[in-house]
Amino acid sequence: MQKLDSRALSFASISICLLFCGFCGAQQSPPEPDKPTQTTPAQATPPQTAPAPLPQAPGPVAGTGTSATPSDEEQTKRILGVLPNFRSISAGANVPKATAKDKFITATEDNFDYTSLFFAGLIASSSFLGKSTPEFHQGAAGYARYYWHTAADQAVENYFVEFIVPEMTHEDPRYFTLGKQGGGFWKRTGYSLSRVVVTRTDKGSSTFNISEIGGSAAAVSASIFYYPTKEQTVEKGLRNWGLDVTYDAVAFLFHEFWPDIRQAIFVKKAAPAATRP
Repeated sequence: MQKLDSRALSFASISICLLFCGFCGAQQSPPEPDKPTQTTPAQATPPQTAPAPLPQAPGPVAGTGTSATPSDEEQTKRILGVLPNFRSISAGANVPKATAKDKFITATEDNFDYTSLFFAGLIASSSFLGKSTPEFHQGAAGYARYYWHTAADQAVENYFVEFIVPEMTHEDPRYFTLGKQGGGFWKRTGYSLSRVVVTRTDKGSSTFNISEIGGSAAAVSASIFYYPTKEQTVEKGLRNWGLDVTYDAVAFLFHEFWPDIRQAIFVKKAAPAATRP
């Protein structure tokens, strides 16, 4: 099979995603208008004007980093108390611009979090049992090769997507949650999946997500330096690139609805106060 050429792979990966870029345009939906504070039978409800539509998602706003978001919309640092959720921003939160240091720290946290190292072991175990890379052989030494290659894949991809490329293109690699006020289930689903091709600049405007598409392609291309020559094929490179982008899309979807899941399952609502006779 043809050997992998990093420049050709990067160009092919970006070209394929450009074909789908138009499909993933952002949608907008006006928020639900506030209910009147007081009504009487004799008072007619005044006509309401349509509120201005919300932006695609709350963008980075200079400030203290505090959030005025209700508790049921807040993103936690971990999902289920285990999975890292360091890049998600709560709907309605005012956050400062992400600096180069912030991007580097987030990528490093994602790389060396204990869950990342654990899941790298699971993926390596699956590849080891399936003998996906015969050149690594079997036994303890073979599994060690599978593990460090998997960990290297994760680290290279995270640093390219979350730090190196975003800093070069001035993009914000964080995920800005749309939230309940931004629309219903299908709109939020479409929004979260579209974030692999649409992102925000450091100034808060929407742009094509070079960090995700180009960063993932660059990470796959970099694998030619530490994988056996027989594994350096265009077919396997494009497959790995597609898997990286698909994984991130599914992760964005899960992050979008995590506050809803947490509120529905884990947060107990206070019982209403008893009415006096």
